[in-house]
Amino acid sequence: MSFPAPKLKSPELPQHLHRRLACNQGAVRAVRFNADGHYCMTCGSDKSLKLWNPHKGTMLKTYSGHGYEVLDAAGSCDNSQICSCSSDKTVILWDVAQGQVVRKFRGHAGKVNCVDFNEESTVVVSGSIDSSIRCWDCRSRRPEAIQILDEAKDGISSIKVSDHEILAGSVDGSLRRYDLRAGELCADYVGSPITCVSFSRDSQCLLASSLDSCLRLLDKDTGELLGEYSGHKNTSYKLDSCLSEKDTHVVSCSEDGTVCFWDLVEGSLALQLPVSKGVVQSLSYHPTEPCLLTASEGEVQVWRGEPPGDDAGSGSQ
Repeated sequence: MSFPAPKLKSPELPQHLHRRLACNQGAVRAVRFNADGHYCMTCGSDKSLKLWNPHKGTMLKTYSGHGYEVLDAAGSCDNSQICSCSSDKTVILWDVAQGQVVRKFRGHAGKVNCVDFNEESTVVVSGSIDSSIRCWDCRSRRPEAIQILDEAKDGISSIKVSDHEILAGSVDGSLRRYDLRAGELCADYVGSPITCVSFSRDSQCLLASSLDSCLRLLDKDTGELLGEYSGHKNTSYKLDSCLSEKDTHVVSCSEDGTVCFWDLVEGSLALQLPVSKGVVQSLSYHPTEPCLLTASEGEVQVWRGEPPGDDAGSGSQ
């Protein structure tokens, strides 16, 4: 006698609000989970960078050293350092425990929009409105960048770094992928100014959002358009997008105060999550769990897959 195969449980979407973090740092320009998802960083328009445990709602440390609003941040693989970038044209490497500036990298000619570590957290990669990408050695005392990538024709809005690739989105409407092992550059022209780029979790696909209120999923190797996702509003602001922790859904902020989830394969809008009355500017998806952070109107919202009463002990260990 054969039993029917068990039904696969449909992936949970983080649609239940668990907590609000009042950041008290002006507008929150970006919110970012750290590498293991236990902590997060918030970038403020008041020049500050803050470290939080979002699962408990506790603020752990404030990092002050930028001269203008902080636009992006990333945590190192061992959680010992944070890199951040700002409208003051600098990139700062921070010691997490001490709260001190380790290095301040200068070289960009305009505000620095985005920043990321390489896989070993030995190099910081930054993208600026000056249309260049600069790579900074965290271990060297040299003040200048170790490499400058200046193929873009307009400002760099978003970068992501994998083990051997740099993915960059630009206001010139092109998605560029630098393969550092092969020494190759692959460019895909989208046409509309790109606001955010990301790798899928399996590194086979690239996601790009642009100012025509559309997200596009591309095959990394061939550049083939695998899917288009629309239904949100993104015509004016640099908004975040990403893929869910299991690559099942495409997620994007929206200018109408919502976060949209699309089924990756079908392309259908699965959920439109009402977050606030204002623009939802930034989001960050937990690396392994259905947990989402959103930033809007000076605060961060923590969303999970299960209702608030069911999460006893499911926060950060």
